[in-house]
Amino acid sequence: MEYCPKCGSLMLPAKVKDKVVLKCNKCGYQKAPGNVQALAEKYTLRKRVEHRPEDKIIVVEKEMMIGVKVPAKCPKCGHNEAYYHEQQTRSADEPTTRFFMCTKCGYRWREYD
Repeated sequence: MEYCPKCGSLMLPAKVKDKVVLKCNKCGYQKAPGNVQALAEKYTLRKRVEHRPEDKIIVVEKEMMIGVKVPAKCPKCGHNEAYYHEQQTRSADEPTTRFFMCTKCGYRWREYD
């Protein structure tokens, strides 16, 4: 590593007019390195990419209906049909949890034994 003799900041390799030089990003001081090959082996240049909120991509996955339609009364809208599936949410020696989703309003609820 080399530091700028003027301001003391770290000097980084940069390309100026098809030549590789050590350049201070703070004050602009430039120095031609003694051995360009040694410079390439000595330094690894990485650039940090800043992302702005408007650059972000939002991925929306389609929600899939799992289960079958069964007669079940929705506690929210009172509709009498819901999608139904079971899942083991507690230890294996306990009964499964039943999940429902109303086919009309999409409200979700669960029932335990």
